[in-house]
Amino acid sequence: MAGRVAGKVALITGAARGQGRADAVRLAQEGADVIVVDIAATLPSVTYASPTPADLDETVSLVEKTGRRAVRVQADVRDLAALRAGVDAGVAELGGLDIVVANAGICVPAPWDDVTEEIFDDTIGVNVRGVWNTVMAGAPHLIQRGGGSIILISSAAGMKVQPFLVPYTTSKWAVRGMAKAFATELARHDIRVNSVHPTGVNTGMTGEGLQAAFAKGFERDPKLAGMLTNLLPVAITEPEDVADMVLFLASDESKYVTAHELAPDAGVTEF
Repeated sequence: MAGRVAGKVALITGAARGQGRADAVRLAQEGADVIVVDIAATLPSVTYASPTPADLDETVSLVEKTGRRAVRVQADVRDLAALRAGVDAGVAELGGLDIVVANAGICVPAPWDDVTEEIFDDTIGVNVRGVWNTVMAGAPHLIQRGGGSIILISSAAGMKVQPFLVPYTTSKWAVRGMAKAFATELARHDIRVNSVHPTGVNTGMTGEGLQAAFAKGFERDPKLAGMLTNLLPVAITEPEDVADMVLFLASDESKYVTAHELAPDAGVTEF
């Protein structure tokens, strides 16, 4: 089936690379124009390499290679005024908005007593406030359009506790609840809101630094190591795997799906 979101416009945050880029390209392949948003800069608490403006430009280029249009917005999702201005400009250029994918997020693993105020504040700021800001910037345009789909990217850590991730787990459970709360109030506008809960995904966030942090934690408390084991025989999934779930929720194939958690998690939440 081709053209599953043909003629629609999508907003995607955290789109400079990784999961957000995969979502943007997948939706474009199926006919959507996209507004791609990223801070494309460094956050002090983040230990892995941050996305750059060149990364965001590359996402735009990949979208345009599919034949669809892309509007580039470099903004911090924690800044509602800047995000709203960028989204409004993108909507004006592309002619509307039908899909919102709140994907931007950070993950800084550490044992509970190594978590700093900066790590906690940055994680909650990006992963919770940033998601709320994204809905606040996008939902009015979906209402004007007469409906649409909002997809909040949570994590397996938003369905099952995971070790050495107190700020991240806290944020992702909040995203799960936020999806249900927004779904309740936006239903009358024919807007669906769901959350997506992947297992580990092969992106810059899940590189050597994250693995080293987990290894340090497991040395101190080895019995927790099994909590990150996938039920299926895969160690990690790819961004494109999650993008397929995002496409389903963005398309009319899920027209009666709202207030749900969908988990492309390889069964990790069942352990």
